[in-house]
Amino acid sequence: MKILALDTSNQTMSIALLEDEKMLASYTTSVHRNHSVTLMPAIEYLMVKNNVKPKELDRIVVAKGPGSYTGLRIGVTTAKTLAWTLGIELTAVSSLAHLASSVSEKETMIVPVFDARRGNVYTGVYRWEENKLCSVVEDQHTHFGRWLEQLAQLFDGEAIVFVGELSASLKEQIYSQPTEKYTIDENFLLNSVNLGRLGLEELPVAHLESFVPTYLKLAEAEEKWLSTNPKQRNHYVEKI
Repeated sequence: MKILALDTSNQTMSIALLEDEKMLASYTTSVHRNHSVTLMPAIEYLMVKNNVKPKELDRIVVAKGPGSYTGLRIGVTTAKTLAWTLGIELTAVSSLAHLASSVSEKETMIVPVFDARRGNVYTGVYRWEENKLCSVVEDQHTHFGRWLEQLAQLFDGEAIVFVGELSASLKEQIYSQPTEKYTIDENFLLNSVNLGRLGLEELPVAHLESFVPTYLKLAEAEEKWLSTNPKQRNHYVEKI
């Protein structure tokens, strides 16, 4: 099975070509934030350089969120368009699971973190079990201070590795915890080869047309609109 995997859910843009679990090629950059301009040329470049034609692809794997609203819309829209145009499968994987997969330690809890501003984060808990990445605590949007309290209650005394582009404030909160078993992986490499491999284990999206990113939280403008239009809440549909 030939797979194209792509993640534009945050600042880093990562693309990979795989033959089942075998990497054919990958491209990752954190330089350009405008994924709408760089994504399709990067996909074309990767495929041409590796002599892979679009009709040879069997599956598209996309990071579905959470993350940047704009980045998610770009990645998911591109993935849906390619899957529909080529008539192939689309599989969606949590962006946090993709981040967690960059940590190889087997005997620890992995806590991926995306900064959601104002002291909030997108996060979850993962663990490797027999070479399979498993979700231990579901992905969520939460205040980081409360999240640290929750982790202390759930995993008292267990080793935890935090991974992500953490701000100085978030790092300070982690290191201020009364335990020496919390570490931060600051040398992680987000690579969509891992995303493609995770996508092999997931079922294809059941309804391509209705599939949308997993935001976990409405954009601030949408929240403000709903606060002033409460009667419209039941009729609000979040789509791209």
